[in-house]
Amino acid sequence: MINKVVRDADEAVQDIPDNAVLMLGGFGLSGIPENCIAALLRKGVKGLTCISNNAGVDDFGIGLLLKTRQVKKMISSYVGENEEFERQLLSGELEVELIPQGTLAERCRAGGAGIPAFYTPAGVGTEVAQGKEVREFHGKKYLMEHWLRADFSLVKAWKGDTTGNLIYRGTSRNFNPMMAAAGKITIAEVEELVPVGELDPNQIHTPGIYVQRIFQGKHYEKRIEQRTIRK
Repeated sequence: MINKVVRDADEAVQDIPDNAVLMLGGFGLSGIPENCIAALLRKGVKGLTCISNNAGVDDFGIGLLLKTRQVKKMISSYVGENEEFERQLLSGELEVELIPQGTLAERCRAGGAGIPAFYTPAGVGTEVAQGKEVREFHGKKYLMEHWLRADFSLVKAWKGDTTGNLIYRGTSRNFNPMMAAAGKITIAEVEELVPVGELDPNQIHTPGIYVQRIFQGKHYEKRIEQRTIRK
């Protein structure tokens, strides 16, 4: 068995270069690779293309990288909670590709599955369809969408073992599994790292074959994006 454990987030991301294409798992602020994002901030890597469901908020998640101008392009679905993202988009400082959420998920999954293109009805007749092939199947129009792949995928799981097998918990089982399969190098941070053999094989969501590096994360804030309570 190959031991894929690295010391911490800084060691895990140490070879991510300027202008790399990254996938970052998570939904909103749930299940995001908090430690890896902090390490990228410290490293100061520039010109990143970030593929993520969201752009974080101004002071957390990918929003931290946007604030320091480390992100060149965002490929994402939901960006409504980040004022700095909005400012950079409207000023032309940031390249942005907005994708319907289901299409984004499927493009990531296709990248991991080795499927270069597929057809979906989402976006037909809208700006999303501009410049894309449209075909008709069974009387309905579909757009051709291409896979997404990354130089590095940064994912966060609840528990993992030293060979990279991962188990997600709750909402973190969203974009993380499909992104883990779509990176040339996948870096996993986990809340609990256990020896090989301790995970029930029937409960594993991402097999270790997809993961090249793993480490136990620290100090997870697990921020709630919006909190609504009764008066």
